Amino acid sequence: MRSAGIHHITAIAGDPQLNLDFYTETLGLRLVKRTVNFDDPGSYHFYFGDKIGSPGTIITFFPWPGARRGARGSGQVTTVSFAVPPNSIAFWKERLRANHVIAEEIGGRFGNVALRFLDPDGLQLELVVIPGNVEEFRRGTFKAPSPGSLEVARDVRIVGLAPPTLEVRKPEKTGQLLAEILGFEFVAEENNRRRFRGSGSSASSEIDLLSSEAGFGQIAVGTVHHIAFRAADDEEQLRVRKQLVARGLDVTPVIDRQYFHSIYFREPNGILFEIATDRPGFLIDEPVDALGETLKLPPVYEPKRNEIERVLPTIHLHHSAAS
Repeated sequence: MRSAGIHHITAIAGDPQLNLDFYTETLGLRLVKRTVNFDDPGSYHFYFGDKIGSPGTIITFFPWPGARRGARGSGQVTTVSFAVPPNSIAFWKERLRANHVIAEEIGGRFGNVALRFLDPDGLQLELVVIPGNVEEFRRGTFKAPSPGSLEVARDVRIVGLAPPTLEVRKPEKTGQLLAEILGFEFVAEENNRRRFRGSGSSASSEIDLLSSEAGFGQIAVGTVHHIAFRAADDEEQLRVRKQLVARGLDVTPVIDRQYFHSIYFREPNGILFEIATDRPGFLIDEPVDALGETLKLPPVYEPKRNEIERVLPTIHLHHSAAS
């Protein structure tokens, strides 16, 4: 396999309205799908990304109101990063300050400036400046969120995921799996951080392994549940599944997630990995202008729609789901 990089990252939130407001109103991402956790239909599953939910732009959440806070540590994705265009840091500093978010500037990591901050549930986020031609952003080479999500110039908007931080005690084991099975290449090392790159050309093709002796993290509200890597199609996914099983890893069967097909396994340091196909995508049950506006259920749950809608917390979309 030669993965193009990250497909999506899934984390756990608390209050669904706070989660929705922060990622659309503050960060300017688009709610591209509002559905339920297929394994727990009494809770939401939100997908945020670019205008059409392209692989490599997506962060998703399981909002669990009233659940306890988790704790960052080894065996986790401890930081989710987003790519922003050059010369956008001043805008984002002011944007976050205006929304009462405390941000810390990080300079020079692999040559990239970043802002680090927490979302309302304590999930650690970064906005990372990526190199590139600003004119590409203005021309729309990168698919931007819907205009209503964040009324700012195209050349400062978030354009997708950037290298996340995977904190592990034995980085050589995870690195070996990334290189030998998923097709990532080791490209750089800085202090106790190692960077790997997939075959894609965007910032979402890269991931960082951070060597850490910290205690193991606790997965709950404010932490990442799993990270998904891209498979080009079903055939590639099945090929890599055979290789993973041959390595002795406990891999799930292929699971239909409606908008992609998935397999799951825990890598040697305990992080839950998913391999997800790029297709069919989020436009199979909603037109692009209406993404995220209504609750979408898989066919198996449609007969229980009324019951499910009664259980789910009421949320207000404001204007951010509109195109």
